[in-house]
Amino acid sequence: MSDSVTTALSERSPDDIGRSRKRVVPKTPAEKTADILLWGVRILLIAEIVLLFFPSFNPARICEKINKNMSLFTCGIAYDTLVSNLGRAFTKGWVEESAFKLLFGSSMLSIVAALFYAVGGCMSLGSNKMKKIAAAVTGAGTLFMMGCLFGIKNAFEQVSLTERPEKIGPAASIPYFGLFLVITIALLALCIAVFFLLPSFRNAGEMYMEDKYKLFLMMLPIIVLSFLFAYLPLFGWRYAFYDYKAGDTLSPDKFVGFKWFTQLFQNAATKKDILRVIKNTLAMSGLGILTSWVPMIFAIFLSEIKNNTFRRFVQTFTTIPNFISWVLVYAIALAIFSTDGFINTFLKSIGNPVTTNYLMDSSHMWLKMLAWGMWKGLGWSAIIYIASISGIDQSLFEAATVDGAGRFQKMWYVTIPSLIPTYMVLLLMSVANILTNGMDQYLVFSNAKNAASIEVLDLYVYNLGIGSGLIPLSTVIGMVKSLISVILLFSANGISKAVRGESIV
Repeated sequence: MSDSVTTALSERSPDDIGRSRKRVVPKTPAEKTADILLWGVRILLIAEIVLLFFPSFNPARICEKINKNMSLFTCGIAYDTLVSNLGRAFTKGWVEESAFKLLFGSSMLSIVAALFYAVGGCMSLGSNKMKKIAAAVTGAGTLFMMGCLFGIKNAFEQVSLTERPEKIGPAASIPYFGLFLVITIALLALCIAVFFLLPSFRNAGEMYMEDKYKLFLMMLPIIVLSFLFAYLPLFGWRYAFYDYKAGDTLSPDKFVGFKWFTQLFQNAATKKDILRVIKNTLAMSGLGILTSWVPMIFAIFLSEIKNNTFRRFVQTFTTIPNFISWVLVYAIALAIFSTDGFINTFLKSIGNPVTTNYLMDSSHMWLKMLAWGMWKGLGWSAIIYIASISGIDQSLFEAATVDGAGRFQKMWYVTIPSLIPTYMVLLLMSVANILTNGMDQYLVFSNAKNAASIEVLDLYVYNLGIGSGLIPLSTVIGMVKSLISVILLFSANGISKAVRGESIV
């Protein structure tokens, strides 16, 4: 091999080498057909995985004693919950427990099938060899799902033969059994077709995946978690249109339309409470916004500490409180400020017989909550500013030194202007979330004396839904809060774009 060829190969990047391994010959008609069928495979496996998590489509609910809020997935991971209403039926011998053990085991097979589906779906984005393996893996998953469905059918037949059917209420038929069976059979047929349409393993080439698909798979867990915790809960907004109580089912006869929306404005007591909690929410969020510059200043002074050991100690010491739960923070406050706390004990020791329970005092609650919040989050909030300071061009400080700038002048003319863009983004995000200031802190510090001045919107929704059982009304308030927050976010984004020329969304 000549030197020029050797040099050319050594200068090739890994991406160039990866691209050279890809096929450059056009795909055959069979491969094009397999690619089309794989889209059907992906759609069906996603549909079946999603259905596993919806209680409404649970084929394992073969009798009325099974909790209606259990999905097929939860039936496979929580046996005690599955049979929680059947203890008497087992004791009296009305139904054999083996039927529900079979149901539990069958439901577990659906979870195994979902894992095979997930692996197969990810591998289907690769080369022909990976697609062929994906078809085999997904096909194996369909066999597990078949075992799950026929296990459920067997358990259903055993339950149907019980001596006292009125005691457990066997279902007339297996709910959505046909839907799962059709999807599974279709998946198996498509996987078999894809497997035989693609070239043999010997002729399928190497295993590789394009960079765009690798990046997509890296983002997939974040997308799934965002869907589960940010978008799927929006399905609960339907409770706002029903006369619902905990444990009830949503039926057409309980549909009340916009009844709970109009009650926000027609009920004088509700309007008074909402105005009070909005005042508390805006006051505490406003104080947080007014003091939002404190972490930036703290980060600046922290970065000016020349002793690395002391600087790390201060940063660690101020960051640790962020990882302490508010329950433990309240325990610390109780040990210090309660009637028998450190302060009152100290005052007694120096001859002051009067004791004061500072935690029960309702005066200056907004400032107290601000102080506790700053103590807990100061170090954590400063981390992003510390990272920004480390990214400032050091030549700016060197130029300022040459111009005769002192330590504080460097902070004022170099460090702070460099941190302003970061501060503005965080400030605008805080404005957008002005109605969302959390619940944990205010819940643990709340008591009979300070409840009126400490109850913020999130805590009010919690008390209304969990404490009073008014789930539809609390859902309405949560919906309105979310919509206002979205409006504030885009308004803040518009202000940022107009003032700074940069968008934050």
